[in-house]
Amino acid sequence: MNFQEENAFEIAAKIEQRPCAILPIGAVEAHGPHLPLGTDNFLAERLARRLAERTDSFVLPTLPYGQVWSLQNFPGSINVSNEALIQMLYDIGESLVRQGFRIFVMLNGHLGNAPALKDAARLLYRDYPELKVYYFFYPGSKEAIEKVRETPSSHASYFHACELETSYMLYLAGEYVDMTKAINDIPTIDLEADCTPTPWEEFTSTAVLGNATLATKEKGEQIIETTLRTMTTMIENAKKRILSGKEQ
Repeated sequence: MNFQEENAFEIAAKIEQRPCAILPIGAVEAHGPHLPLGTDNFLAERLARRLAERTDSFVLPTLPYGQVWSLQNFPGSINVSNEALIQMLYDIGESLVRQGFRIFVMLNGHLGNAPALKDAARLLYRDYPELKVYYFFYPGSKEAIEKVRETPSSHASYFHACELETSYMLYLAGEYVDMTKAINDIPTIDLEADCTPTPWEEFTSTAVLGNATLATKEKGEQIIETTLRTMTTMIENAKKRILSGKEQ
C-alpha cells in the first residue's frame, strides 16, 4: 500500500492491521552511459513495491538522496553527508513509532548509504527497542549471484552499473536501460582504495565497474527474486513475533 495516498481519517486503523513500513532509499549519481542518474532510486522503489505486496506492508515515499562521496565529482551526482542521512532516518523512524508502526524496513538501493543506515538503526534500537528495524541491501543474494555471474567482481564489496546492477534494472525498471550504450569497463582497484579515502575518478572515468554488456533480465530476475524471498521471510517472522506478543 502506498502510504502517501492514504488519508488521516483512515490511516490509524490501517496501521493497526499493517504494522510494517518500508522506506525505499536511493541516491542520485553517475551510472555510466546506459543507466540513469536515479538508478538506485528506481531499484529501491520497485523492490519496495514488490516486498510490500508480499508482506502486506506500507511503502513510504522514497528518500532519493544518499551519501555518494566516492562519485560526487562525476557529472550529475548529488551527495549528502552521513550525518544528515542518519538524522533523517532516525526522525522518520521516531515518527513511525508514534504512529503505531512496529517494523521499519530501510530498503537500500545504494551501497554508500549502508554505514548511515546501520548507525540510524542502532540509535533507534537504543531509544525505541519496541521498533524492529531492518536495513536491507539485497540480503541472501550471494549464492544467486555466484550462479549467474559471468565475470569476476572488480571489488569484494562494490558493484556498480555492471553486469549485476544492469541486470537488476533490466528486471525491475527495464524502460530506463539503454543496452546499446552498455560498456565493458573493469577497472583495477588496489587494496589501498580500501584503506584511505579514494574518489572513484582515481580508478574509473565511466563509473562502470564491470561488463554491463553481459547483463540480462533473466539474471536480474534470479537474484532479485531470491533476495525478495529472504526479506519476506524476515518480515513475516517479525510480524508473527509481534502478534504473539500482543496475544500474551
